[in-house]
Formats: sequence, structure tokens, C-alpha cells
Amino acid sequence: MRKIIKFGEDVAGFDIPVLNEREIRASAGILFLVAFISLMMILFKGDFSLIKYFLTVFLIDLIIRVFVNPAFAPSLIIGRWIVRNQTPEYVGAKQKKFAWSIGIGLAVVMFVFLVIVNATSPITGIACLICLIFLFFESAFGICLGCKFYSMFNKEKAQYCPGEVCDRASKQDIQRTSAFQGLILLAFIASIVLMVFLFKGVFNVAPHNLFGTNHSAR
Repeated sequence: MRKIIKFGEDVAGFDIPVLNEREIRASAGILFLVAFISLMMILFKGDFSLIKYFLTVFLIDLIIRVFVNPAFAPSLIIGRWIVRNQTPEYVGAKQKKFAWSIGIGLAVVMFVFLVIVNATSPITGIACLICLIFLFFESAFGICLGCKFYSMFNKEKAQYCPGEVCDRASKQDIQRTSAFQGLILLAFIASIVLMVFLFKGVFNVAPHNLFGTNHSAR
């Protein structure tokens, strides 16, 4: 029977508790999607109901991760099911616990101001933006921003980081970016800026109905 109060899994070949980075990324992607939709509802409809539900669930999920067991966190269970056919990528549990503790702090701030007090403020907005950035970097790039701060507050070095970023001192040739590639990127950005100026009048015109159907009120 799985131990209830525990953080991380004991896996053969690893001398510390680890977690599966693939299910963590899947979970982060799910949470980011719901949070982003909630933000769009606020911006375009002024509807705060979904974000309040999300914050409540988000806080409960993080509390289960940190204080009970990540294996029982609902979002991680869903993430595990989604990536169940993928080979696990093991990461150290300690730095993840530290990162999720930061998440709890941000979630508590948002929950208190937006759900309990039922008020908006720059504090809530900043906390929400930080959470979105953390979730996006985790899901899109596999970069745990909260884990980056682990070594700043702990003497012990983080182990088994995603992509071995904790141990890798030098990049392989395929990871290097040449000066020519940098110039291509700059040229691409410049072309986008130029396109905005040249085609602003054309792109700002609302598209017409291809089949000419008139839906206007009679």
C-alpha cells in the first residue's frame, strides 16, 4: 500500500526521492490552460467566477502536493494518466517541493484577496501573472523557475534536474546558437515590426462573410 504522507517516489537507481517530470509538465499545462481561459473571461467579459473556482481548486491541489503526497494531487493524477505511455523522466523531489511551496504562497495571496475579500488589486494581478509565467515555463519548456531559487536558499545542491541542467557545465554542439542564427532572429523580428507598419491598414480591416450571409437584425 502506498504511504499516504510522503513527498516523492523511491525509484531504483536514485538515492533520493524523485518525481516524474513528464506528469508534472502535463499537470502544469492543464492548470495553465484553465488559468488562461479564466483570465480571458475577466478581460473580455468581466466574469470572475471561473478564476475563483480555479484558485480554490489550485490551492487545494498544491496543499495536497506539498503537505500530503504529490501522488494524490488531482492535477498530477490527470497528468500521470495522460502521459502514462511515455518513459518517465525523473527529477529530484526536494526542489519541486520548494517550488510548489512558492506556488502555495502565491495561491494564498490570490485566494484571500479575490475569493475571501472579493476584491481586485495590483497585488492579485501580479501574483496571477507570476503563476501564469511559472506554469507556462514548466509546461512549454520544462523549466521549473521556482526550482531555480532552490540553490539560493539551500546549501544542498539540487539533484536530478530536468535535462540535467544542474550538472551540465557545457553545451553540446547541437545546443549552441551561432552568430548567423542570431542575425536571422533579429532580421525576423525586424520584419515583423516592418510588417506592422506596412500592413496595419490592411490587417485592421474586419473580414467579410465569404458566403455573403446577412445575420443583421431585421
